[in-house]
Amino acid sequence: MYKLLLLFVFLPLSFTANAALSEGELEQLATKFVEAKNARQQPETTTQDIDAFINLIADEFVDEHVKFKVTITEKSALREGMIAKMSDKIYYSSIVINEIMTGGNVAIIKMTESGKVRPNHLDKDITYSSVNIVTLEFNDDKLITYIRRHHG
Repeated sequence: MYKLLLLFVFLPLSFTANAALSEGELEQLATKFVEAKNARQQPETTTQDIDAFINLIADEFVDEHVKFKVTITEKSALREGMIAKMSDKIYYSSIVINEIMTGGNVAIIKMTESGKVRPNHLDKDITYSSVNIVTLEFNDDKLITYIRRHHG
């Protein structure tokens, strides 16, 4: 009985101790993520834009694209894929944040992504606009440890 009582007392405290980032900090970090994501997929994107995006991520991380069943866990692979996309013809790309929800070092972003691109491996342009959900988990150093992308 005593152990059960201790569990009920200390379990909520452990969640509080791990929830070090405030709602405002999480919203700022989520906005910074979207801005960096948008900057790295523009017609004039540079490797510095890609590196700025990657610098938001912890050394140990998971980047999961749920719909496509793709998971990346190495910064070098993430960077290599982003650099490869620089050979695509990008006419425009835009991301608008529709809503941000936060809690327990997590930010959930609902955003509308739109653009026009001609991927290097295709001979036609693709115009797109979709509402996507991204979940970001942060460590106490304000770096992303988990990205879960739910494509619309």
